[in-house]
Amino acid sequence: MVSLERIEEARGAAQGIVQHTPLFPARMLSEIAGVPVWLKVESFQRTGSFKIRGAYECLRRLPPEIRARGVVTGSAGNHAQGLALAAQIFGVPATIFMPVFGSIAKMQAAKAYGAQVILQGEGFAEAVEAAQQFARETGATYVPAYDHDDIICGQGTCGLEILEDLPEVEQIVVPVGGGGLFAGIAAAVKAKKPEVSLIGVQSEGADTAVRSWREGRLAEPAPVRYTLADGIAVKSPSERTFEYIRRYADEMVTVDDRSIARAVLWLLERKKIVAEGAGAAGVAAVQSGNIQLRGTTVIVVSGGNIDAKTLSDLIEREMLLAHRYFHFFTAVPDRPGGLAALLKLVAQAQGNIMSVHHNRIHPSVPHGWTGVELLVEVRDAEHIAQIGRLLQENHYEVRVLE
Repeated sequence: MVSLERIEEARGAAQGIVQHTPLFPARMLSEIAGVPVWLKVESFQRTGSFKIRGAYECLRRLPPEIRARGVVTGSAGNHAQGLALAAQIFGVPATIFMPVFGSIAKMQAAKAYGAQVILQGEGFAEAVEAAQQFARETGATYVPAYDHDDIICGQGTCGLEILEDLPEVEQIVVPVGGGGLFAGIAAAVKAKKPEVSLIGVQSEGADTAVRSWREGRLAEPAPVRYTLADGIAVKSPSERTFEYIRRYADEMVTVDDRSIARAVLWLLERKKIVAEGAGAAGVAAVQSGNIQLRGTTVIVVSGGNIDAKTLSDLIEREMLLAHRYFHFFTAVPDRPGGLAALLKLVAQAQGNIMSVHHNRIHPSVPHGWTGVELLVEVRDAEHIAQIGRLLQENHYEVRVLE
């Protein structure tokens, strides 16, 4: 296990490189949980996630002659950016293998830091395999995303900051993919304040760490299913990182994508924090009741690198599910003023029309009429019901669309 002294050394060495990220109070979560809740916002970190901490420490400790050969890694995206920036700082070439269908924003960011990005495979495991093969063929140093003591030491600096800023902390909630962040925080926190409880959160689509913790041994990895939390969509922690989970995790839980999406929207709307799916996993676990908090708690928001298109789609879907949008289909007479009469009623009910689509050939629409699909911004479910009643009273048939 890495020592507290090594983590403290890593922190000192990273001064001026790694940012000391803020802790923000989360009053609404505190009301839900019944205890004080704070957010450790690693999405404000350089590269938009905690990964620069470990990547910088790993490259710092490489002998200069080894660094000069270049570095390579496989990553879903956040480690890619962290390593790319660290390589830029040290002036060494970096090659990053990323999944073909990975985050476009993360790919572009890694390139912007000067790395060569190669798309390989459909998931994290295939990208890692390609990167390791590249290292064998070229002599470049393979820098793993989590399975390395230097990586763990770097991530542990996040734990030191939490203890410094909130000495009264009693629980820390950490998203878990490969387990490097959990391992680092655990090593730092348990060495300085062993009574602090540590809770790991995984996506239901990639839950090997949770199953392993429950079984008390590293379980056989299951295929990774699609999840909004791509940053923690890892088949399995390593034996190294699982040892920290086995020793130090007080609880390990999973959370579904529906809860993660709701947490992303809540962080954006209420806290003005952009979080990716993995970064919002801890918040999702508290909001959904998957974990019961028992004291002053810090939730680590581990990253904020989410594609604009993904975020836009998520917002639209969540607005529908939260009864903030009313999406419906109806029909109007196909003559001048037909659509205007419908829109006037929606406006009368104080609905804000977001989009209108005509469909003259829909089989449910009689000849001489035109189908109309509307997306309307509303206040809540009662407002939806109010608009629906008004339309029906005026002889419009309303079919709610998902």
